Amino acid sequence: MHDLPLRIGVSQNFLHADPERALFKGKTLQYIEERMALSIFRAGGVPLPLPDLKDDLGTRAVISQVHGLVLAGGADVSPESYGETPLQPSWAGDPIRDAYEQRLVHEAIRQGLPVLGLCRGIQLVNVALGGSLWQDIETQREGSLQHRDWHRYDELGHAIEVAPQSWIARVHDGATRLEINSIHHQGLRRVADGLKETAWAPDGIVEAVEWIDDGHWVVGVQWHPEWLEPEHVVPGGSAEGRADGSLIFGGFLHACRERQTRP
Repeated sequence: MHDLPLRIGVSQNFLHADPERALFKGKTLQYIEERMALSIFRAGGVPLPLPDLKDDLGTRAVISQVHGLVLAGGADVSPESYGETPLQPSWAGDPIRDAYEQRLVHEAIRQGLPVLGLCRGIQLVNVALGGSLWQDIETQREGSLQHRDWHRYDELGHAIEVAPQSWIARVHDGATRLEINSIHHQGLRRVADGLKETAWAPDGIVEAVEWIDDGHWVVGVQWHPEWLEPEHVVPGGSAEGRADGSLIFGGFLHACRERQTRP
């Protein structure tokens, strides 16, 4: 069994029912983005989209079929999910998806599976474990960097400082400085108990967390490694200087294999 490719569950993005949409009028769609699926496959896993089956029984069923969980990027996390009221209507997020992904996180942890949260995913992990978010970094954190530009999208980026000996540093050959993409306007505010901060933007925004011990393997990064493909990265970090996103997926698949081979 262990020689077969690992099955990696991927949380779904939602297009909620829309009576004006030409395709699947009035129906809810659940989907994953193409480059996410390709990144997992190229790292040695088979990406399996995990449907929202609406209850704990369905969550246990889908999580029991995979060797690890990836929480994808997408819509804002709703402030209601961490006990706040949205400061702007446009920051209301997707509480339906929040509830679905929180069920996935808790069940994956209960079953001892590695969990990797990407962009929205790091925020969702933090909220699921009891933390909170900045609803909007630019307006709530004076002097902050620009962390999102709709027009530049994944071309926008900045440097991050990485904690030595952290998992992020180890998978990047000990690097304590990386260049990453930046496509978010929310960010971690109060980091949940159990999570350790392991990377920071120049303005102090948390860019990575981890909870790795004998019983847990949870890592979150605020960037999109699936959009930092090796063919677009200059070796040694020169020119574009972007970190190689495949290292994140390779390290995650390695953690999944290790958990499977434990007695």
